[in-house]
Amino acid sequence: MTLSATHKKNTVSIDNPAAVAFFSETFLSYLKNYYTDKYNEVVVLCIGTDRSTGDSLGPLTGYKIKKHLKRFKNVHVYGTLNEPVHAKNLKETIDMIYVSHNNPFIIAIDACLGKVDRVGYITVSEGPLKPGAGVKKSLPSVGDIHITGIVNLGGFMEYIVLQNTRLSLVMNMAETISDSIYFGLWKFEKEKKHTKSRLI
Repeated sequence: MTLSATHKKNTVSIDNPAAVAFFSETFLSYLKNYYTDKYNEVVVLCIGTDRSTGDSLGPLTGYKIKKHLKRFKNVHVYGTLNEPVHAKNLKETIDMIYVSHNNPFIIAIDACLGKVDRVGYITVSEGPLKPGAGVKKSLPSVGDIHITGIVNLGGFMEYIVLQNTRLSLVMNMAETISDSIYFGLWKFEKEKKHTKSRLI
């Protein structure tokens, strides 16, 4: 669970009928800007737990996107419903990723709490996210870029708020994020098919 961004740049509401089209293009622009020649693989790291509705955005996204990304040779997914990445195993997973993968470009995904009028918004940003900040936990920062989704109102009784988050909202957000990442990677691959892409 991450603290929400205060700005609205590179953000879209899942209620927007064109959310996937917009967010996939935004995600694609981040790939073009930050996936440089120093990287050899892409790792999608979905953080959260299936034991809390509000904090299940990561595992649900990982579950949905893992099937989509089988077509990409050097794209890997960590954090699913069956094998979630959460507070207790996050550091171990990060260490394992850097040992197992060759110069990975990490896309970190997590749920967050925010203002009431921003619930249902997803955002892509440069640099690492800080998992656990929304529930006062100190966990390692991770990600070359990161995606967050505001699942509920923040500021008080965070654990209870997370437990009482609507599953339909989280499911729709996971669907939007997973589809956007897939289409973004597909477009990235297509545009770079005559160059050294490394994604397939």
